[in-house]
Amino acid sequence: MANMSEVNEIFPVDENDTDVMVTIELDDGEELDCEILTIFDVDDRDYIVLMPVDENGDPLNDEQVYIYRYTEDEDGSPYLENIETDEEYEAVGKRFDEIQDMASEEEE
Repeated sequence: MANMSEVNEIFPVDENDTDVMVTIELDDGEELDCEILTIFDVDDRDYIVLMPVDENGDPLNDEQVYIYRYTEDEDGSPYLENIETDEEYEAVGKRFDEIQDMASEEEE
């Protein structure tokens, strides 16, 4: 998982784009454009899966995704938070694997 500020607001990259994209700022100040793959919940908490993309919207690495807690403030502005424990990350990773498996089955 990428090092990222404790709480990070996500910003749309291009509102006219058909893919849902965001830009996140990493701890070192680097900005990373990402496509939102999915948002799902585990134990009543929402999580978001992001795939880093280049300036053309192509994946930087098909195998690399970032998973964060996803929350919204009272105004509906979305925020990302780091997953705090290995146990939480394992549970979220397992659920994401299940979602991927279901998507693969639907494609076949």
